[in-house]
Amino acid sequence: MTKIKLCGLTRPCEIQAVNDLRPDYVGFVFYPKSRRCLTPKQAVKLRQLLDPDINAVGVFVDEPPEKIAVLLGGGVIDIAQLHGQEDTEYVMRLRELSDKPIIKAFCIGKPEDCLPAEDFPSEYLLLDSGMGSGVAFDWSAVAGVRRDYFLAGGLNPDNAAAAVRMLHPYGVDVSSGIETDGIKDLNKMAAFVAAVREEDAK
Repeated sequence: MTKIKLCGLTRPCEIQAVNDLRPDYVGFVFYPKSRRCLTPKQAVKLRQLLDPDINAVGVFVDEPPEKIAVLLGGGVIDIAQLHGQEDTEYVMRLRELSDKPIIKAFCIGKPEDCLPAEDFPSEYLLLDSGMGSGVAFDWSAVAGVRRDYFLAGGLNPDNAAAAVRMLHPYGVDVSSGIETDGIKDLNKMAAFVAAVREEDAK
């Protein structure tokens, strides 16, 4: 079954919706330049509302490992997703502070862009067209990736099934594709989850 990650949640009503929809992961953004950015205090409140069976992923961009470790250690998030220039040395430092899983994002434009991802020391990859660009890339560029990865970038309820059918990724990750006018749309959230699960059931 394809894992589902609904990212960029900011409101209690969205948490209530995901508790009903039962995705595998939700994403809390801690990047100050993002309009979806949460403070740790806000994230704590949302996490308290979240069903404990759903994994909370923290999204970071070149954040000091010590700050991430505090959120991981405090149970605010279960997984760290790294979207910046974090390298192997950075990951090793974070692993000294926490044993929680890591997702590393890579921007993909052509098949060669996948090469650095193949050996990166993270549990999972996230393959995207850009940092939260909301634009899909040529999915054939990642067809040769053999590691577990989340497909991101331009996914929405209308194309999610096609992505799963073509690539069979470990997971799919969506944020802007389930929004209307920049706000999470509960109907689109439900439609996205349904599309992926219906394709898996075929």
